[in-house]
Amino acid sequence: MSQLPYVTAPGNIPRALDAIKTAATPPKVTQDFVKTILGIPGGSGDQMTTFLKRIGFANTDGTPTNLYTKFRNTGTSKKAVAAAIRQAYAPLYVRNEYMHELSTDELEGLIVEETGQAADSNVVGLISSAIANLKKYADFSETHTASDQEEAASSAKSSNDFNISLPPAHASPGHQGIGLNLGYTINLNLPATTDIAVFNAIFKSLKEHLLTNDDA
Repeated sequence: MSQLPYVTAPGNIPRALDAIKTAATPPKVTQDFVKTILGIPGGSGDQMTTFLKRIGFANTDGTPTNLYTKFRNTGTSKKAVAAAIRQAYAPLYVRNEYMHELSTDELEGLIVEETGQAADSNVVGLISSAIANLKKYADFSETHTASDQEEAASSAKSSNDFNISLPPAHASPGHQGIGLNLGYTINLNLPATTDIAVFNAIFKSLKEHLLTNDDA
């Protein structure tokens, strides 16, 4: 079941986006920046800081992404938000590639299907409202190209990167003389998917072929 991005005060989404357009791009999108410069105080500011990361406007360390800077450009602003929606709500697009064209009732039905929430859950309505507020700033009329997909994916890349350190590989007991220990580090970029079978297959393959100390 997916956990899709939302905030408990959806009206703060346009407030934040409007402020981002007028404020200078910060070194990092921090809680202080959101609360002071974007003008969203308290717990709502904390939620918005996380939300901006979840939609690909900021990396996990807070640094603004290409989507953030392109949103501030009048010529690419709407396209950037469309890419952000496609990235942040990718599981819904798996179920319906025209998710952004659905009516509110149809969208909420899709959210229920994806999240497993009750139909009358507040969370369902908040996710739907978050998407609706973002759509006000988006333009889906242009063809969604492969470069757009790569850019949106790169905005969320840091949350999908894993470093795996393998234990040293020791020389087999039958070998005498110089001891040799080798260590390995693997940088694994996981695909943007919610299908657990994909991850199971990846890690099973790693375990079978790499994560062992058995030498022939």
